[in-house]
Amino acid sequence: MSEDLLTVPEGWKQEPFTKEDNKYGMMEESSFATLFPKYREKYLQECWPLVKNFIKDYNVEAILDLIEGSMTVKTTRKTWDPYAIINARDMIKMLARSVPYEQAIRVFDDNTYCEIMKIGSIVRNRERFVKRRQRLIGPNGATLKALELLTGCYILVQGNTVTALGKHTGLKDVRRVVMDTMKNVHPVYNIKSLMIKRELAKDPKLKDESWDRFLPKFKRKNVKKKKVVRKEKKDYTPFPPPQPESKVDKEIASGEYFLKEEERKRKKFEERKAKQAESEVIRKEKRIKSLIPPEEKPQQKSTSRKTSSSMDVNINSLKRKVKKTKKLKLSTSASEKSPKT
Repeated sequence: MSEDLLTVPEGWKQEPFTKEDNKYGMMEESSFATLFPKYREKYLQECWPLVKNFIKDYNVEAILDLIEGSMTVKTTRKTWDPYAIINARDMIKMLARSVPYEQAIRVFDDNTYCEIMKIGSIVRNRERFVKRRQRLIGPNGATLKALELLTGCYILVQGNTVTALGKHTGLKDVRRVVMDTMKNVHPVYNIKSLMIKRELAKDPKLKDESWDRFLPKFKRKNVKKKKVVRKEKKDYTPFPPPQPESKVDKEIASGEYFLKEEERKRKKFEERKAKQAESEVIRKEKRIKSLIPPEEKPQQKSTSRKTSSSMDVNINSLKRKVKKTKKLKLSTSASEKSPKT
């Protein structure tokens, strides 16, 4: 299969498109217009003469309308390059997105293209969107600078869009990094894989081989999120909730409304008496509880036995002591009498 494929010979270059290739110009006119924000008005006024002079070589007209806030480019009958109007359209789009004039005119070079990526609608939460956009730029624009060096593209982050200018391969890498960053994948991982690919491209032996074994594989960590407590929705009913009963409705239901004034007073008096009687009973129960003596603990029999036995032991010991003292006295008296005799 490899022998059947056609290969481009080394040193071959595509011939540039010149005026001689299209001597008779264009048959129909075509135009493109784009709006620009208010803050770009001053810069566009300053650089517009340069834009006109640059496009003049391709016989394309450029119109700046400050009242409507729009830029328009259109072809003439003398325009010789049919693709010049597409390049002019891309140029005014980039000028509207804060790309400087020096970078915008690079679109007219062969093998240089531009892409404007809309990132505003990817993330709904505004705070989260700002954080991820700042992550793409990096501290002091370091991440963006690294991407520019690896992809060979000019990148500008402005508002809700990212503008990239360069070759097709570089634009493809930039788009993937930007979209992954807005989907909460840190750009450092993609930058690392781009650096590895750059080194692998230098080796001609690995040209026709797969590079998956060399590229790092990052696993996503499942971060525990707070459980959102959802309130259970009640069943929808087209009817409004029932109104609370008024005092008059309650009296009608109980029959009090139809009683006379004296009967009402008597009924209230009886209810008051019944409440007083209940409170009196509760009060008496509390007084009786305070007068009830506490229960005494019964005496243990084992303790009395122990004391009697201990007393017996003490009496026996005393008897022995008395006997010993008597013996001592008798011995002392016998010893005193013997020398006198």
